Amino acid sequence: MKEQKTAENVLGTIGTILWCGQLIPQAWKTWREHSAEGLSASFMLLWALAAIFLGVYNIVQDINIPLIVQPQAFGFLAVICWTQCLYYQSKKPFILCLIILVVFSLGATGFEVGMTFALRHALKVHPESGNRGVQFFGIMSSVLVSLGLVPQYIEIWKLKQVKGVSYAFMTIDISGAVFSVLSLAFKAKWDVLASVVYSLVILLDGLVLIAACILNPRARRIQRQEKARLDAEKAEAASHPSPSSGSLNPA
Repeated sequence: MKEQKTAENVLGTIGTILWCGQLIPQAWKTWREHSAEGLSASFMLLWALAAIFLGVYNIVQDINIPLIVQPQAFGFLAVICWTQCLYYQSKKPFILCLIILVVFSLGATGFEVGMTFALRHALKVHPESGNRGVQFFGIMSSVLVSLGLVPQYIEIWKLKQVKGVSYAFMTIDISGAVFSVLSLAFKAKWDVLASVVYSLVILLDGLVLIAACILNPRARRIQRQEKARLDAEKAEAASHPSPSSGSLNPA
């Protein structure tokens, strides 16, 4: 039993470390390129909201400390990426983006604390309704995680390629989710809703990487062909200069 708890915490810690740092490559990529083109702002916002619900769920369910810390760090980084989209895509003033970041973070913290105390009280006084409330938070986190990638899929469809998304972010995200699921496997009681959230992350992120492997080489090929066509047109125009309209024929 002790070994099982140790395995749960170790795997959960690995998953947390990966999830705490997963959005750093995305934030760095956006900042370095001074562009969030191709990255859906709605994607980042919905995942930030999903982290709030998952945070409350994991705390109330007392899953394990690493998986309790995990949504907090992940959610904060998602908010940073969202405000980057507001700054680089929507051209919002930097000060406004900073205010949004602070207000959202404080509001999320207050909401989590309030809901945690409310649900724990409900579980003591009315266990049945309290359990329904806890399940609601678990289900909402799953729904928001799923909905979060829908806008990103739309961006991929519009651009016909995966653009603006850090592959390192997606890979680390999947790895963190895998270790989180393994951590739940060592829990005394299997948590279905939490495992659904992490499994959805693995599936949905995996689809983005598959799309990148299929669409991006095709997009690069089309871009090379277009560049070659334009270069050929320029070379053709240079080799056959048009006569000057202002020239005069000699008498």
